[in-house]
Amino acid sequence: MKYVKPTDVVSPRSKVGGVLEVVHDPGPGRMVVARILWEGREEVAVRWNGDDGHPLGHPVVRRQPTWVVLDEYVARAVEERARECEAAAPTSIAAGYRAMAADQEREREAQEWSEAAFLDTGVD
Repeated sequence: MKYVKPTDVVSPRSKVGGVLEVVHDPGPGRMVVARILWEGREEVAVRWNGDDGHPLGHPVVRRQPTWVVLDEYVARAVEERARECEAAAPTSIAAGYRAMAADQEREREAQEWSEAAFLDTGVD
């Protein structure tokens, strides 16, 4: 499925200074949460990713995918929950680290490599 990547959504151009961080992007047809630069301030924003039927997602203004900035009374709660969901996602960085840590053979090899690299420095 195709959709506009959250990092590529910079509309409305007169207000969005860029995407600072994609907090949680569960993929096509789902809501993405990001921290963006909005009128010079860092804000939490959301939008629905597109899918095969609607690749631009929602909202769209003048055929441009657009962000919705959340009011401060909900922004913190939405961002916190989005971070929890991202941390629990099977494709998250945290999940990758958990999988690596659970791989005892890989951990042993990494430990051996680290020790050898340290010994190569000649530092005692």
